[in-house]
Amino acid sequence: MAGNPNFDALLATTLANYDNKLTDNIFSARPFQYWLMQAGRIKSKSGGVKIVEQLIYGMNTTAGSYSGYDTISLTAQDGITAAEYPWKQYAASIAINGLEEAQNSGEAELIDLLESKIMQTEETLKEKFDQMFLQSDGTGNSGKDWLGLAAIVGDQTDSVTTVGNIDATSFTWWRSYKEATAGSLTLAQLSTAFNSVSVGNDQPDLALTTQTLYERYEGLLQPNQRFTDPKTAQAGFQNLLYKGSVTMWDVYTTAGVWYFLNSKYLKLVKHSDKWMERTPFVRPENMDARYALLLSYGNLVCSNRKRQGKLTAKTA
Repeated sequence: MAGNPNFDALLATTLANYDNKLTDNIFSARPFQYWLMQAGRIKSKSGGVKIVEQLIYGMNTTAGSYSGYDTISLTAQDGITAAEYPWKQYAASIAINGLEEAQNSGEAELIDLLESKIMQTEETLKEKFDQMFLQSDGTGNSGKDWLGLAAIVGDQTDSVTTVGNIDATSFTWWRSYKEATAGSLTLAQLSTAFNSVSVGNDQPDLALTTQTLYERYEGLLQPNQRFTDPKTAQAGFQNLLYKGSVTMWDVYTTAGVWYFLNSKYLKLVKHSDKWMERTPFVRPENMDARYALLLSYGNLVCSNRKRQGKLTAKTA
């Protein structure tokens, strides 16, 4: 067979060297994913039929003052439930055909070729994950797409009302703040939205929007109000601060939308055994090519929609 006799070993070694780099490279390159990483909200789970997030939606009604021999209520409490999210799958393939193998038969040339193929796949995954997390409502590709902010941040008026197997039309505590009056973005609207999803110091830590609305917000500020987060800026992202929350724009944010997000309740769950897992390169019997797959199982989940909010239909 033409080509490098150590082909399989080189493939395995080169891919193995990228195992620990892929997640960091992919999820530090786009604002929303970078924010999840920095907040420590990319978590591993080892399995289970579904991804289960425990929720508290009601108070303990037995709490109260008493005196002397007063009886203290022992009433069993509701107010605790769980959101259930399905595992979703994502894959990308890396292919090398026979001619490419023959043309790059030297070890150095073959490693360069593999690194180029891996980089191409990495750049594609950056774009695809970013688009899916910001625009997907989980119904795309016959329900195979992962959940995104389009579904997670919403209320009973949206096309997708059931998130985590809980229907927002029936349970008001499972609705995000949403303001959908068409018109120019104003500081008053931002203030109302931010305050509506805040309780004490439990506040949004990310405002994510479009370039158009980001520039509108920048224009609304006085020069001495244009504060930035130096850590986010050092990572290469333009940003401003709004009441302490980092404000950034992303090309895949839906036009007219401004999100206020609280990382305490948002999480990207990845399967500990199936995350950027590489399969061996194999050659189909009827093809002069080798293929490997990168497989990922996971989903974007939320444990408190009420602490998330969005403005829609906004213009500059």
